[in-house]
Amino acid sequence: MKAAVLEQHKEQWREDAIAAIVGISRGHEFFTADDIRGEMPAPAHRNWTGQALIAAKNLGLIEAVGYQTSRVKSRKHGVTRTWRKKET
Repeated sequence: MKAAVLEQHKEQWREDAIAAIVGISRGHEFFTADDIRGEMPAPAHRNWTGQALIAAKNLGLIEAVGYQTSRVKSRKHGVTRTWRKKET
């Protein structure tokens, strides 16, 4: 039962994250996962942010344009992908 509840929470979090991604992509020329983390409550698993970005990419909403250093302390200045709204 616990796994089913977590999966349901994951799906809701991902839907909310994709909505946040759409909003951020409209307001910023470029953005990263750091920006998503700033707009969303912390996910139950650290991979969920990346999964939401990939889902938005697969939906044709955003596209990758490069890389930059993460601003998040927990990422220890690791590399993060830079995204933008996909032009149709």
